[in-house]
Amino acid sequence: MNILYYNCFSGISGDMNLAAMIDLGVDPEVLKAELSKLGLDDEFKLRISKDSRKGIFGTRVDVDLTHHHHHDHHGHEEHGHPHHHAHRNLHDIEQIINSSELSAQVKATALDIFKRVAEAEAKIHNSTAYEVHFHEVGATDSIVDIVGAAICFHELEIDQVWCSSIELGGGFVNCVHGMMPVPAPATSEILTGIPTTQGAVSKETTTPTGAAILAELVDKFSDSPRMEVQRSAYGIGHRDNEIPNVLRVQLALVQQQGSSLSTVPARLLQCNIDDMTGEMLGVTLDLLMDKGAMDVHFTPIVMKKNRPATTLSLLCSAAEEDLFKRLIFEHTTTLGIKSTDIEKTVLDISYERLETPLGTVTMKNAILDGRVLRSKPELEDCRALAAKHGVPLSDVYLQIGKVRKV
Repeated sequence: MNILYYNCFSGISGDMNLAAMIDLGVDPEVLKAELSKLGLDDEFKLRISKDSRKGIFGTRVDVDLTHHHHHDHHGHEEHGHPHHHAHRNLHDIEQIINSSELSAQVKATALDIFKRVAEAEAKIHNSTAYEVHFHEVGATDSIVDIVGAAICFHELEIDQVWCSSIELGGGFVNCVHGMMPVPAPATSEILTGIPTTQGAVSKETTTPTGAAILAELVDKFSDSPRMEVQRSAYGIGHRDNEIPNVLRVQLALVQQQGSSLSTVPARLLQCNIDDMTGEMLGVTLDLLMDKGAMDVHFTPIVMKKNRPATTLSLLCSAAEEDLFKRLIFEHTTTLGIKSTDIEKTVLDISYERLETPLGTVTMKNAILDGRVLRSKPELEDCRALAAKHGVPLSDVYLQIGKVRKV
């Protein structure tokens, strides 16, 4: 099995990813030709050069914007500076990509990456994916980074993408809302449930764009993969930090054994509660899910002295174990929490837009071995259409069923 392995000891940004892909062997002329299909040639130029950090040589990419845009010297988006077309939202970006002559595969991958950022921004700003206006991702340079990532991914024709824990950096970053702690809120939201590390340097090392690329493409996270490396390459960042500011990527062979299902490391936190009301427990469950838990559920049990009680079970990433333990202690009456180190096996997920007589809905596809097992419409889209047309929610689902049968 052919593997693309991301070693993110110094994080990742969109242009560092493009640089690493070119250094790995993607033809820059092919990349430029494909990007031209977006029809945005008057907005940017792709500049490719050789550079080094701490003695490590590799490829550097600059997305030079033609309308006085600002790009920082780290290769990450500069959160505090406005960009050309910063008003673009997800619908605008869908139009740009879908009206291009890019392949269907590249279009789907790029839009899936954009949707991850849109959903993260929407959650942070209490909006919806199609209403939120991107501060960074609507900008031309981020469109190039994300569509370029999709182009390179499909050019490599690999079987799976693996990745190390992702270094996020530290300190504070300047964004449109002022100074924010690293990781930026959108980055943190996108990487929920994904292994990360922090504090290698007191700067932002992973941007929302870089985070979304990995969240969408990676099949497995491992810091100690068993693989036979065939080639290593380096994407050079723009800052010169205390540690080498580079993204290392590797092409490798892996002897496929058993199941190829994707697994991610996780923690199962559990506690038994016999002195809280159902109302209070319900509020607690909502709070824990809002904070980014992978899953929270209750199980009715009988404790000592025949007391009816509830087991609270919460699934989270290893990096967020301490956060959720503290939240459970603060918002429940438990005095102790059990923690179990487990692996979570997940299906691949993809999204597609479905046009119905009532409007457009997002379909979520569950994928096994490249085959769609089942699809379901996103509830919030259906609820919005039901409210817009004044019809029962069941009527929306009925229209979706009719369209899918055609």
